[in-house]
Amino acid sequence: MATDLYAALAHAMPALRDEFETLLHDLVEIPTVSMDPAHAADIWRGAHQAAAILQACGATVDIVPTPGYPVVFGQLIVNPAYPTIAIYNHLDVQPANEPQWQHDPFVFQRDGERYLGRGTTDDKGPALTALLAARFAVQQGIPLNFQFLWELEEEIGSPNFAHFLTQRRADLTCNSVLVSDTIWLSRTTPAVPYGLRGMLAMSLHLETGRHDCHSGLTGGAARNPLGELSALLTQCYDAHTGAVHIPGFYDHVRPLGDDELESFLASGFDVTTFKAVHGLHHLRTDDVRQVVQAIWSRPTFEVHGISGGYQGPGVKTIVPHAAEAKISMRLVPDQDPERLVGLVQEFIQQRNPDVRIAHEGYLRPYLGDFRGAYGTAVREAVRFGFGKTPSFIREGGSIGAVVTMDQLLRVPIVFLGLSVPEHGYHAPNENFDWGQARGGLRAFVKYFEILATLPSS
Repeated sequence: MATDLYAALAHAMPALRDEFETLLHDLVEIPTVSMDPAHAADIWRGAHQAAAILQACGATVDIVPTPGYPVVFGQLIVNPAYPTIAIYNHLDVQPANEPQWQHDPFVFQRDGERYLGRGTTDDKGPALTALLAARFAVQQGIPLNFQFLWELEEEIGSPNFAHFLTQRRADLTCNSVLVSDTIWLSRTTPAVPYGLRGMLAMSLHLETGRHDCHSGLTGGAARNPLGELSALLTQCYDAHTGAVHIPGFYDHVRPLGDDELESFLASGFDVTTFKAVHGLHHLRTDDVRQVVQAIWSRPTFEVHGISGGYQGPGVKTIVPHAAEAKISMRLVPDQDPERLVGLVQEFIQQRNPDVRIAHEGYLRPYLGDFRGAYGTAVREAVRFGFGKTPSFIREGGSIGAVVTMDQLLRVPIVFLGLSVPEHGYHAPNENFDWGQARGGLRAFVKYFEILATLPSS
């Protein structure tokens, strides 16, 4: 069967490419920016377009409302006796306000093998790749059922995904979940994550007056909220080493296993390439052992923005009346974000009780297993699809829906991402390419073929 299966896939590939490009065009040109309420109508338009795509592929579809934006739930049930795999992707995207965009981010463009536009790689291109592979598997008689969970709130932390899962739990008959929303180490180094960091986000506000004041009249006596917030941040963490000074912050951090560190190092991670890909001039360290642990298995404290006072050209000698700092912490197993909220709040209020803290939400960390049958299946699938053996790593980012699925579905969760760093996740000039889509189609079909034979599937 395998020879005929992949000969049929090779024969179908030109038509699949044409269809993929048409569908990606249709999705990219709907600006499904979940972070911006001005795009609420676009989110719903994207949900209806997604439903139409799933229906055209033979799925039954429900657009499931939540207290926020909906989840598009599609099902390709061939035979209730077959194992069922759920495929998770998200169709909402980041804003695209950066001046570095070289074209309209919501006008789909093809440049040779590349597809340009916001959402092409995160996560509309991978979603369509997985869908077309699943439909092909059904057409070729692979004995699996498929359920598609297409979310529209991932970029804002999946606040209502648990509502969807609870509401439709009886319908979610899957034996495992496949997620395609992660990034390789490089184009030549496939990576399969088995863990994700969690996140705790806050904004700090300090107001010391009704309006800005002239520093010649008030300087030296007036409090300066920009200076005070800056001093507070230096008490929270060491900007040179990244070490967090908040007592108890590192309690309960699960030690990294020797086999995990060995897997990290066996990935071929290269510090020089890492800096080049991300446009970094310098790192806190160039020791590869420390770098891979810092980005994959250690918690962080980051300052994302400080605002207040005069922002125009030159220097306007005022004392600002208010300032704000935006911060977040990436969390690792077994850190509890609810506990850390209390620790951070107590630490800040002891040092500056006038600071007002706004909690922007949190995500728990996730840790799966790469040693079992599903890990073997995805390793073989990626090797077949791309001709390269993947490395198993943890990923430094967060996907809130994964934690929710792990808690509520209690089935194995496997990652098979297709994006590479130069695709520009969350960056200007985001793109995807046919090479990754073509390899992804082969990898997904191979994974489905293997999964259909697993006793535990």
